[in-house]
Amino acid sequence: MRTLDRWLQRWRAAKALPFIREGDRLLDIGCYDRVLMERAAGRVASALGVDPLIEAGQRGRLRWQRGTFPQEVDFEAGAFDCITMLAVLEHVPRPSELAAACERVLAPGGRVVLTVPHPFVDTLLDVLIRSGLADGMSEEEHHGFDVRSTGSLFEAAGLRLVSVRSFQLGLNRLFVFEKD
Repeated sequence: MRTLDRWLQRWRAAKALPFIREGDRLLDIGCYDRVLMERAAGRVASALGVDPLIEAGQRGRLRWQRGTFPQEVDFEAGAFDCITMLAVLEHVPRPSELAAACERVLAPGGRVVLTVPHPFVDTLLDVLIRSGLADGMSEEEHHGFDVRSTGSLFEAAGLRLVSVRSFQLGLNRLFVFEKD
């Protein structure tokens, strides 16, 4: 992973972190780098990361396992207080299925916190990869997700949009949804 990739990744984590509350039971979907889990470790009761490319492991209150949610790994209703997905949704072939599964495993009052890049990022990423400035992990798995559909997608699953913010020069958006 290149310096630029790490910097962008940490920037996404920094934007999401304030929405993870003290004592939350955290589910981090797409946790390959575990950056967000590591940063949230001091405030969460527990954190579980799920990623199709990670080797299973555990350190203190942090645990991670290989798989995809909800296809290969699923959880009991209300099992988590916070679900995070940083630069994940654009890799998901059936985002409405993922949104519905998030609503089901989220406890009442819980939050889904996610970042989604603007579709232009794919074009920009191609240039950065060709110039050797970025690795572009899993860019071939993008499914042409349109960031503008994020709100309606999660609202259709029963979650309420409470915040949306642009960052990274408008190329990324942070969304926060809550379950009533």
